[in-house]
Amino acid sequence: MKRVSLLKLLAVGALLTGLGFGVVSCDGGGDGGGRAGGGFPRSETLYVGGSQWGDPTTFNPIVEPWLLSWPVNDRFTLMYESLISYNTLDGSFEPGLGTLVSRDVDRVVVDLNPAAKWSDGVRVTSADVRFVFLLGQRFPSAASAFALQFISDVQVEELSDGTERLAFVINKDDRNNPLVVLDLLQAIRIPPAHIFEQLLAEHNNDLRAVQALKLDHSPVISGPYNIEHHNSERIVLKRRDDYWGNDALHGGNMPKPRFIIHPIYKNNDHFATALQQGNLDISQTFVPRIWLRKRDGVHTWFDEAPYHLPGTILFLVINTTKPPLNDVNFRRAMAAAINYTDIKELAVSGYAPEMQPGAIMSHRLEAKYFSQEDADKYGVRYDPEEAKRILAEAGYQSIFRPDGTLDHMLDKDGNRLPTLSIMVPAGWSDFEAAVKIAEKGLRTAGIDARESPVDGGVYWPARPSGNFDILISKIAENVTPSLPWSRFEALMSSRNWAPVGGETPMQENFGRYNNPNSPEYNPRVGQLLGSVPTMTNDDDVRAAYHELNRIFMQDQPAIPLVTIPEQLYQFSDRNWKNWPTSANPYAPPNVPWVGVNTKVLWNLESAR
Repeated sequence: MKRVSLLKLLAVGALLTGLGFGVVSCDGGGDGGGRAGGGFPRSETLYVGGSQWGDPTTFNPIVEPWLLSWPVNDRFTLMYESLISYNTLDGSFEPGLGTLVSRDVDRVVVDLNPAAKWSDGVRVTSADVRFVFLLGQRFPSAASAFALQFISDVQVEELSDGTERLAFVINKDDRNNPLVVLDLLQAIRIPPAHIFEQLLAEHNNDLRAVQALKLDHSPVISGPYNIEHHNSERIVLKRRDDYWGNDALHGGNMPKPRFIIHPIYKNNDHFATALQQGNLDISQTFVPRIWLRKRDGVHTWFDEAPYHLPGTILFLVINTTKPPLNDVNFRRAMAAAINYTDIKELAVSGYAPEMQPGAIMSHRLEAKYFSQEDADKYGVRYDPEEAKRILAEAGYQSIFRPDGTLDHMLDKDGNRLPTLSIMVPAGWSDFEAAVKIAEKGLRTAGIDARESPVDGGVYWPARPSGNFDILISKIAENVTPSLPWSRFEALMSSRNWAPVGGETPMQENFGRYNNPNSPEYNPRVGQLLGSVPTMTNDDDVRAAYHELNRIFMQDQPAIPLVTIPEQLYQFSDRNWKNWPTSANPYAPPNVPWVGVNTKVLWNLESAR
């Protein structure tokens, strides 16, 4: 299954699905289905997959993220670069257009690289950075306007060597969150202010008119690749041999692939087949039973299970406003009814360690905040008999048919309860498999719930509106500096609490947990979420996360099903070798068009 951000996914359901398998032929000097004006030598061309699923729309970097096409969408930095990049293996920050100098509760300081230039030869300056980060002051509807909740100003200081030093001032009157500022500095890509100011002037300062421009013909960029060609079958990028970072960041070397081509296939199976046949070099799509593909030169981060490095958690988000889901006992019974090992082994092909209760991962960068003692004491684990006991003690009755299958449930007053629906995006095979396993466990324990596959036009609006019973979702999907805070915020924050189906959507806490207007409201959750980002003592941070996780496990507003990779990472070594792996971890297990991982393009070696 393809994993993308919430905003981007809103668009996926509306985009065309593209053409079917067979549009790319990558043998010998093949051109990947044809190139306007000539072929693509296979030894100089990298074929990639998993980040574009429909016809290309726009490459304009100031457009709302859900409208953008690869490689301008998400956090991708091949064309427009970010200031810094986050290494998800060790938690360090690596240089981009700038270098992180310092960070504290008042400001985050970055030095711009004086060598950074746009493709038209103009130097990258503080004007470019201030343009995008402060654009919301001029245009409240700008895609980057949300940054002003966290940043009140971008101050500029010129150093003696001519380098510009930027201080991102924490907005203490709004969100007061230095953690998210670090997220923003590695997620927001910098556009050329001199180009966009000119475009705004030409369009009477109408931001929407400028956003309507596709910018798909030799746009002015800072990154190492630019658009060469695109249509409904593929997007083709060509290397910029005069890229500023070749000298400043990569010792005078150029990226090895001269061309990068993203074919547009119909579904995961087509990408998997192309990878197996060597027609694709790397893909972030879900490939089940990856060990069967190894004989065809397909590899992953680990040679053995779990094959992929876990990065995030897949949850069943529960609408806590609807009975019986508003009963914590019912939710905990649900958590005890689900076989998490089966989900790990069958739904995601064993691509995960054993699931632990709670909202903190027990490994990688989050391990220092995880408490096994708390998980054992407060967490709910798979135990069908315990699920039945909790239901019975809470007054629920499960009515079974003579053949032993569940018919319906009765509430505490003997009233028949409606069947609960577990909403899942139709066609997402691993998500659907996880829900089917969860459904089986719930029904076996006497909980009347059924899988409800829906298309994207139903699923994505349902999340912020709250129009669902139970919904499967990856929460805080990217590994960022703010984890695990951002996961707790997404699951438990009442800061923007709004009623189900109201005019105001909720972009966090889809399940409406901890209603501030209810007698059960727990103000401690908001206090912890508000204080963690400004804590400076590691022991205080650890204690706060332990407390948050205990509250989560006791109240069970969502059910963690399985840990999954940030991005599924599988590659073929038929045409290119020296990919990063656990044995050669020079970059994280991620696709080479995201931040730190662009360095992979300089380290690849042709296998031809």
